[in-house]
Amino acid sequence: MGIHMLSWLLKRLVVAPTYIANYGYTDGSGDYYIIVNTDKCDGCGKCVEACVGGVLEVITDDYDDKVLAVKKEHRKNVKYACAPCKPISGKRDLKCQSACPSGAITHSW
Repeated sequence: MGIHMLSWLLKRLVVAPTYIANYGYTDGSGDYYIIVNTDKCDGCGKCVEACVGGVLEVITDDYDDKVLAVKKEHRKNVKYACAPCKPISGKRDLKCQSACPSGAITHSW
């Protein structure tokens, strides 16, 4: 068994708590976070393709797994960057959530 295979196997044998990544901010008008359950996210990228605002990207995390993240330039303005999918009135069409086959994405607002 090669060293890379052993490393991969050991990472999966270690029991770790669920990791939730919160991208966003809180201001006087509320909490604005895109929440990614990295245990559910498999890095497929379907949400990135569906995002009309170009807010999302797939990155390689510290464990060499592909996971969803909010691009750095959008982390302090997700309320506005996600506005096309979140109109003030009418039906919300959260394309990133709909596109995610594993249900790894939620929004706090």
